Order: sequence, then C-alpha cells, then structure tokens
Amino acid sequence: MIMRLETVAVIGGGAWGTALAQAAAMAGRQVRLVVRSAEQAEAINREHINARALPGQYLLPGVVATDRLERADLVILAVPAQSTRTLLSGLDPDLLAGRPVVLSAKGLETGTLARQSEILLDMAPDAVPYVLSGPSFAADLAAGRPTAVTLAGDDASDTSDLAAALAGPSFRPYAADDRIGVEIAGALKNVYALACGAVDGANLGASARAALIARGYAEMARVVTAMGGSAHTLTGLAGLGDLTLTCTSVQSRNYQFGMALGAGRSTEEIVASGARLAEGVATAPVAAALAKSLDIDAPLIDAVDAVVAGKADIATIVAGLMSRPLKREV
Repeated sequence: MIMRLETVAVIGGGAWGTALAQAAAMAGRQVRLVVRSAEQAEAINREHINARALPGQYLLPGVVATDRLERADLVILAVPAQSTRTLLSGLDPDLLAGRPVVLSAKGLETGTLARQSEILLDMAPDAVPYVLSGPSFAADLAAGRPTAVTLAGDDASDTSDLAAALAGPSFRPYAADDRIGVEIAGALKNVYALACGAVDGANLGASARAALIARGYAEMARVVTAMGGSAHTLTGLAGLGDLTLTCTSVQSRNYQFGMALGAGRSTEEIVASGARLAEGVATAPVAAALAKSLDIDAPLIDAVDAVVAGKADIATIVAGLMSRPLKREV
C-alpha cells in the first residue's frame, strides 16, 4: 500500500528523465534528478537547465540534480530499455524495496526478450512495478504542454493514488491494470514507427503509411493478447495514442531513423552520421524472435527486422508484403 508520495527520484538525466522530473515538480513533488556525474548535477543546479538534454527549458525549483540515489517515496527509471538491467545491477535493491518504481523505457531486452518490469523484478524483487507509456514528447511535457499517458500497475487503488500524485495542470496519467499490454504496445510502436518513417523516406505515399498503421495495430493486438495482455488496452493512450504520434511525427527518433532507412541508408551509415540509435532498432529483432516463439504471424515486424539488419531493401519488402495472399480483415 502506497502511504506517502512526496519525494520522487528520477534516474536518468536525458531528455525524457528531465521532462518527467519537471512534470513531477509541477505536480508539487520534491524531485531528485539522478544524473551520471557530480559535474553534470552541479551544472544543472547552477543554471536550472539541463543544457545537454533539454536546452532552453528552465527547470522548476522543485527539481534538484544529484549523482547519487537516496531513498524516495517513488522512483522513476528513465534510461534506455537496453540499459535497464545494467543500471539496476549498480543500485542497492534495498533502496527500491517496497517502493513504487515507474518504468518509462519502451523496449524488450535483447537476448532475454524480457519486458522492463520483468527486468526490474529480476534485479529488485521487492520493488513494486508500474509502467508509464503513451503519446508524449519530452519537450512538450517539460514545457507544460497538455500531455496524457497511461500508468499501469497491478493494484487498482494504489495505481490511482500514484497517478493522482503525478498529475499536474498539464500532465494527466490515466490509471490502468494491464502492465503486459502497456509494455508490449510501448515496445512495438517503435518498430512500427521505423516502418512508417521508411515508407515516407521511400516516398510510398500517405495511403501506404495509413495502411501500415492500421495493419500494425492489428499485428500488435495479436502479440499483446498472446502474451496475456488485453486488446482493449490498445484502444487507449498506450496503444492507439502512442502508435499514432510516433508513426506520424518527425519529432519521433524512430520515425526519423526509419526515414533514413527508407531513403536507402543502412543502419550503420545512419549511426555513423551521428544519429542516435532509436529504441526500435534494438527492439525489432527481439520482437521478431518473440513473435516467432509465440507462433504469431507478424509480417510487419519481420519486415522491419530485415531492413534494420540490412537483409532486404524497402522495394523488396514492399513487393513481398503486397503479394501476400488476400484474407478477410477480421
């Protein structure tokens, strides 16, 4: 049972972690933003700006940066999905024991196929896992632009209490009880965002992109339900909401990466040019392996995996998808 939710520790000094710290401060919480070094923490506290992650965005006085995690009423993890296990291995699990821990990364772990909450419970079994996902960009959230997300946990009452503690004038978390569905949707939408970016990068047209989003939604539902999640979850912010935003906006790193792939550049070339590796690039082969293990037909996931790995080009993939046997939509 959650008793107090006054102090919040946000681990991760990137754009998303900084934005979540700002949102928690807007909600009236006392926030510690845990960054990598004392020098970075000192610079953030001196200027009240995380110049590296969100340049130009002033942080509220309630956000204080530090390079050490101390006990807090609530912990939010805001590091890349593939870094979660490494981060947790360096933390004292007693600092998380009995505490609500909100996982905000969207991705499945390479090698294990594990969801973020499964990693948490493996490394800190006494923590209380929650998952936050939904249509949100860091710059919008930090600037106080209206943002709504899904917060999923196992206990309805506690999840509602936690959502209320994080809610502010411009940030609205909706409580839900389907952690599996929210986590799978959050991971897969990045894969489909790569695909949609590739469609636009290859100049295949808005009609193709719309069809891809619709068929991606159906494919996502097959994976979610096979994992034990609810298809109903996909009608909300963590499903349709996040899928729509990430698959249509140039602010999405996955969409941008996909555009470069669609223009004919390889994954290696894109990374070598200085672009940050999008979460969907790491998730695509994991999602393909997961779908195969569940015996699920997932042609779009397989297609993205092939393009990311350099095994096929966009023209070949599209020709293959368009030549699949026709079937009833439902």
